[in-house]
Amino acid sequence: MTIVQAPSPECIRVLIVDDHALYRRGLQTILGTEEGIEVVGEAADGIEAVEQAEETLPDVILMDVSMPRRGGIEACRAIRQRVPSARILMLTSSDDEAHLFEAVRAGAHGYLLKDVPPEEVAAGIRGLHHGHALVSPMMAAKLLNEFAHLSEHEQLAAPTPGLEVPRLTRRELDILKLVAQGRLNREIGSELFISENTVRNHIRNILDKLQMHSRMEAAMYAVRQRLIDPDA
Repeated sequence: MTIVQAPSPECIRVLIVDDHALYRRGLQTILGTEEGIEVVGEAADGIEAVEQAEETLPDVILMDVSMPRRGGIEACRAIRQRVPSARILMLTSSDDEAHLFEAVRAGAHGYLLKDVPPEEVAAGIRGLHHGHALVSPMMAAKLLNEFAHLSEHEQLAAPTPGLEVPRLTRRELDILKLVAQGRLNREIGSELFISENTVRNHIRNILDKLQMHSRMEAAMYAVRQRLIDPDA
């Protein structure tokens, strides 16, 4: 269902995707009070999500992980192909790390549990829109554990035979390592004595070189290829 509103070019355009109508309404009500955020559509499953994304061209998509007909992760993959400009924030009531890793591989830019305070959802939307990744502290810890697990298993961490690994600069590798540790852009900039805007530019270059959709996906790839060690 498309929500028709007066156009607001300066607003962050948001699409809400969840199979529970009450939850969608709740998010719509909360975000309706946030300055600079405009809800442009909603969908009840992954199939509708792809259709609505193509129709409304949102800046940010709030996507439930588990839905009927087509789940959020599968829809995420399709949207990344059809509407690559949209940034996707996965929402889930489960802290199952398997969903987190699948979402990262599908190209999601953020991952939050549904029980976070409403203001964190709005902050997450703004952060994603400005190029930040977003993972709740609990899920970030699980992601770091996965990095460590990958490093311990040679069959995953070793470079793929016959595959040329893109060359990253020393600075790009330093930034990617801090990304793997869950650091925000401003924290990375502070540690490396560079501006937040410079950090964003480096991350954009890293994603272009690696042909990845999100910084988390790039960090996981770098660990597998032994480009970085997040624990070192």
